[in-house]
Amino acid sequence: MKTRKLRDLTVSSIGFGSMGLSHAYGTALEPQLAEKRIREAFDAGYTLFDTAELYVGQYADGTPSVNEELVGAALKPIRDQVVIASKGGLYWNNDHTQSIPDARPEVLRQSLEGSLKRLNVDSIDLYYQHQQDPNVEPEVVADLMGQFIKEGKIKHWGISNASVDYIERANAVTPVTAVQARYSMMARKTEDMLPLLDKLNIGLVAYSPMANGFLSGNIKNNSQYDQQSDFRSRMPQYSAEGIAKAQKLTNLIKEIADKNSASPAQVSLAWLLNQKPWIVPIPGSSKTGRIVENAGAADITLSETELNQIRTLLLGLNLDVLGN
Repeated sequence: MKTRKLRDLTVSSIGFGSMGLSHAYGTALEPQLAEKRIREAFDAGYTLFDTAELYVGQYADGTPSVNEELVGAALKPIRDQVVIASKGGLYWNNDHTQSIPDARPEVLRQSLEGSLKRLNVDSIDLYYQHQQDPNVEPEVVADLMGQFIKEGKIKHWGISNASVDYIERANAVTPVTAVQARYSMMARKTEDMLPLLDKLNIGLVAYSPMANGFLSGNIKNNSQYDQQSDFRSRMPQYSAEGIAKAQKLTNLIKEIADKNSASPAQVSLAWLLNQKPWIVPIPGSSKTGRIVENAGAADITLSETELNQIRTLLLGLNLDVLGN
């Protein structure tokens, strides 16, 4: 696969989001199968693998699926050929219904040590603050991340789900390699921060690049999702009204995909890659075919006409989508 740079960190043009193997999309994939999917992603050309301390789900028997452990085990034989990214500083409340940020230095250090142990690595290539904490100044977090780098525990640091002001202040203390944010054709608030990232030479890692799978071209009105374990059951784009509002967009994506002998998922990812040369989407999947298909988006070039068609349509749409 082609590569891109997040500041001075070289990664595959498309990264692999590992979250869904354990968490948020129903019952977790059994560990042997999950590890196999991660290795299949590597074989398909992915070198950036994204996980987090927060990503813990349940297997069918009720035991916990710890995403970092799966990623670490799968990548151990090829550790020197991949970039492992993880996140800390965001934790579940007691009943696992709400995530709460806590970026106090002693807590973040404990998080990092736990991630190193679960991943079974000496150093994490890219370590994010998972979400900004209103009670801890960005300068404090950035200084701590600088210490982690000096100690050799991490090689680069990043920030996920943060404001422009927070990013700018943090970067002034310890240069930020990447910002992670929700970004897709349907959720475009992140575009407001692109000028700052360009100015500061910070890469953007785009999660939910297909609006949590909605733009994959595989959505049906009668799809049913588990209310407890599958977050899609609560996402507005998956409601009947949300599907109807997005119909013009999904139709156009399908039309462009057919012209390019591609899939809607590939067009959605190719659109993101076209926005800036330092944007790296991180789709995830538990299916081998989808993993390979998503990797193929790195080789698709959309024409100016096609990009203008998408741009014009998006300007006139009011879409129901998580994160918009």
